[in-house]
Amino acid sequence: MPDYQRSLGFLFLEKTKLSRKDLWRERENISPAPYFKTYPEAPKHPLPQPQWPPTDLFETLARRRSERIYSPRPLTLELLTLLLYAAQGVTAKAGRYLLRTAPSAGALYPLETYLLIQAVEGLPAGLYHLNLLDWALEELSQGLWGEDLKEAALGQSMCATAPVVVIWSVVPRRTMSKYGSRGMRYIFMDVAHAAQNLLLAAEALGLGACPIGAFLDDEVNELLGLDGIEETVVYLVSVGYPRRR
Repeated sequence: MPDYQRSLGFLFLEKTKLSRKDLWRERENISPAPYFKTYPEAPKHPLPQPQWPPTDLFETLARRRSERIYSPRPLTLELLTLLLYAAQGVTAKAGRYLLRTAPSAGALYPLETYLLIQAVEGLPAGLYHLNLLDWALEELSQGLWGEDLKEAALGQSMCATAPVVVIWSVVPRRTMSKYGSRGMRYIFMDVAHAAQNLLLAAEALGLGACPIGAFLDDEVNELLGLDGIEETVVYLVSVGYPRRR
């Protein structure tokens, strides 16, 4: 086993530290990426506008636990909308920036939101992409892909049994074109902000959710048709009705 100070993790922290002398250096020249991704040829399923119920934030915080065992009961489209709104809903516009429920460094939002849908009323099972500009789901492919995702997630069964698995990818250039390699730190913060919002929303709605960080990157990228370079998967969250409720 390598010593901590020779590990890739330590080197990443060291190489992306910010010091006063860095403020006067020429920034890394990393070209930007488009701010939004869409699939123009994909069938589009409009999402309803979110109508959220009253809830107590601190009670929700106290109740939140990871849930891995789900009822086969499907989610409604209204519930799915609330989950997606909590994670990446647009709340304001500032010039070309669409400000959202979760913060992002420089309002650059490197995240792309995909969904493995297995049981949602009114939607065929399959893989989808969230189109923020139109507030709609773009249907990438129909089918039951849960077992494939389970295998790519090292056998974690909730990937095959959850009504929905939210899959976040990132487009690093969006953030790194402004912040250089330091921006890679911010990218992982961004996805954590979005995930926590979704986890709390799930709890407030009587659902259970579980974040998933262990998966074979290239296999999940392949499932979604991503190259793993310009865009790569970084985080998953399974969601459904817990069996205990």
